[in-house]
Amino acid sequence: MRAALRLSFASLRTHRRRFAGTFGAVLLGVSFVAGTLVMGDTLRASFDTMFGNAAAGTDAVVRSDSVITTSGNAQGTRRPLDTDILSSIREVPGVAAAEPSVEGMGQITAADGEPVGGQGPPTLAGNWIKDPQLNPYTLAEGRAPRRSGEAVLNKGAAERGGLKIGDTTTLRTPGPVRVEIVGLASFGGQDGMGQVTFTGLTLSDAQKYLMPEPDRAAGIQVRAEEGTGQDELVAALKPVLPKGVEAVTGQRVAEEDQEMISGQFLTLFTSLLLVFSGIALLVAVFSIHNTFAIVVAQRTRENALLRALGASRRQVLGATLTEAVVVGLVASAAGLAGGIGIAAGLQALFPAVGFPFPDGALVIGPLSLLLPLGIGVLVCAGSALVPAVRASRTAPLAALRETSAEAPHVPRGRTVAGAVLAVAGTAATVLGAAGSSRSVWLTGAGAASLLAAFLVLGPAAAAATVRTLGRPVARLRGVTGALAQRNALRSPKRTAATATALMIGVAVVSLFTVFASSLKATMDTTVSRSFAGDVAVSAPAFGAGGSGLSPRLASRIERAPEVATALGLGKGVARVEGAGKQLTVTDPARLPDVLELTGVRGSFGSLGRAGLAVSADEADRNGWRPGSAVSLRFTDGDRQRFTVEALYDRNELAGDYVIGRSAWAPHRTQDSDTLVAVTFEEGVTPADGKAAVTAAARPYGEPAVQTREEYAESSAGGIDMMLTLVYALLALAVLIALLGIANTLTLALHERTRELGLLRSVGQTRAQLRAMVRWESLLVAAFGTLGGLLLGGFLGWALVRAADSAGTSTFDLPPLRLAVVALVGIVAGLVAGLRPARRAARLNVLRAVAAD
Repeated sequence: MRAALRLSFASLRTHRRRFAGTFGAVLLGVSFVAGTLVMGDTLRASFDTMFGNAAAGTDAVVRSDSVITTSGNAQGTRRPLDTDILSSIREVPGVAAAEPSVEGMGQITAADGEPVGGQGPPTLAGNWIKDPQLNPYTLAEGRAPRRSGEAVLNKGAAERGGLKIGDTTTLRTPGPVRVEIVGLASFGGQDGMGQVTFTGLTLSDAQKYLMPEPDRAAGIQVRAEEGTGQDELVAALKPVLPKGVEAVTGQRVAEEDQEMISGQFLTLFTSLLLVFSGIALLVAVFSIHNTFAIVVAQRTRENALLRALGASRRQVLGATLTEAVVVGLVASAAGLAGGIGIAAGLQALFPAVGFPFPDGALVIGPLSLLLPLGIGVLVCAGSALVPAVRASRTAPLAALRETSAEAPHVPRGRTVAGAVLAVAGTAATVLGAAGSSRSVWLTGAGAASLLAAFLVLGPAAAAATVRTLGRPVARLRGVTGALAQRNALRSPKRTAATATALMIGVAVVSLFTVFASSLKATMDTTVSRSFAGDVAVSAPAFGAGGSGLSPRLASRIERAPEVATALGLGKGVARVEGAGKQLTVTDPARLPDVLELTGVRGSFGSLGRAGLAVSADEADRNGWRPGSAVSLRFTDGDRQRFTVEALYDRNELAGDYVIGRSAWAPHRTQDSDTLVAVTFEEGVTPADGKAAVTAAARPYGEPAVQTREEYAESSAGGIDMMLTLVYALLALAVLIALLGIANTLTLALHERTRELGLLRSVGQTRAQLRAMVRWESLLVAAFGTLGGLLLGGFLGWALVRAADSAGTSTFDLPPLRLAVVALVGIVAGLVAGLRPARRAARLNVLRAVAAD
């Protein structure tokens, strides 16, 4: 064993340059994993501390015990409380203070007239709680609001909006409210919680603008007297609370808030980064495997001599694996340091791009250290296992003969096995994506089989592709191009293994490109199919973090002489036959004027106060038809029987349930519209009509007024942002792939040192040698890029189809973006060959010819 260790370390010292690519691949992959874990631990600890500080003075919270959650609102909607119970609560023994907490959606307008936040994290408004221990916000500057129209704004929102104390601006609640900023506040010691904004009003203003009725509150916060525990306080409060109202500890509420952030947002955030870390490590596996495969092939005579001198197979195997473990261990240790640096960089980067996370020192847990280290060593050792086994099987007699690095032919059995896998994978993918019962899992299994088929068929496909692509190169570059083609064909297995890393990176990029383009096309088709208006007035809704639109806006717009119809569409929630559902609240009789409704059975005009319109798909799932009775329970606890008055084909803007405003009004909380659909009078030009609507909407916070095309484009705006993030994350995988190509070329050139010297001695110039190496790199990259485009495009189509259970998605193949991906892949291959080409051209001719 000691001899194997000495041999391994001697080999590493002598041939350390051979493992540079492996070291870089492991370093980058481990850095990304470690950075993600450290960042997740840091954010989770920072949020926990922030929420803990904010809720430190609240010992109990009194709130409604009924909550309705929907797919678009996992936190749920609760019924407001009657503040008449406040006096009873204050008289409970052990209560030191109790204050109503009014909370709703309120979006502040920046100094330039644009809304602050609203794209994701919530924009909140509420009352400024006078008791400083119960108030989660702390005054940092200025004073608390005393009179109607005064407000306190959290410092983060003020900075993003260019606002300061003394400024007057508009608060959307969703109706426009003019407020004067008299103070700036922090939350739990921080200027703001990410992109969340908060506007604190007087209690009367908050109840007026955020509650459905005066004397209502979202909850009541209670502080205990010294010596009274939280559980003891809750137990004392329960007897005085009316039915439907509960008391919970402040610690439980803080944990719920922490879970909302840590359990949902942070889990999604870190999972996304870990997925891309996994992709980067998968790419690294092929680069590492290829490096060790070449090194073992080049050391065939060396291993044979060791075997002839008495080394056992176990010793040769152990020596090769030891090299892999040492490289993995050193690279992983460096990757841990790099990961901590990445986490620190992200912590500084997010505030710079407008998404400030809570301050706090980096938190480095044991798992964040041990897991990346173990993954790096395991990936490196696992990737080297097959080459190590191959090295241990080297016969002693191989030392007596010349051996080629690798066999140039592809076994027929491998080609047959790859073809079988490809057929099975294609069939499973198509069946899962386009079969009668679509299945994402079956599609995923087919995709895995196709990836395996690409790996098995790689050498045969590489040989065919390089021959095809090499012909024009040979005609263009003559002997130099022909030599590049022959070098790439010398070992199809090596060429395929080198290109596989790039192929995976390009395939994932292509898959996301196709999927994102299809999502955008689907949204465009949805708007075109669903929306019949001329312009749409929109603002981020509650579910998207914004305040929505005032229900009074539609009637104001409709008074413009250029407008024929202006209809607001709002959102509500209720339990429909026990399940939380989202309702579209509007004037049903006028809905067909602005939306393309097909397959209508029954009448929208007859909904009244006890009627529902339901999509045909939802009705089929529940066995309903016109005249069926449906039970709805609202957040106020009221249960009401409704009658299905109309059915319609699925319309994305109308949703699955439509209810009239008169039926919703008794149960509403904070009323708002998410969209106002507008049609123009006959003869009004689009420009004149849009200008008239914009002028009418200006006093309501200047919401966006968009044509049908602009509305569709803005609805898909978040997809481009997501795609940009995906490209940035996948750049790491492509970089690792390029390191693999460069390292493989360097090792291959070392193997061909004598051949290169002979070429130079018979007249090949340095420029021709550099060109030959670059063209070889280009052919390898072209094969990987082409394979990645084909695989990614096909799997993108399959993912779009498999995820579309309703059959409404539109598949779109973006040729321009895919052409850019192809160009980047090929240029990247060319760049990867630059350094090996320069090193090859600098070889001393006489030493190269004499090399063994």
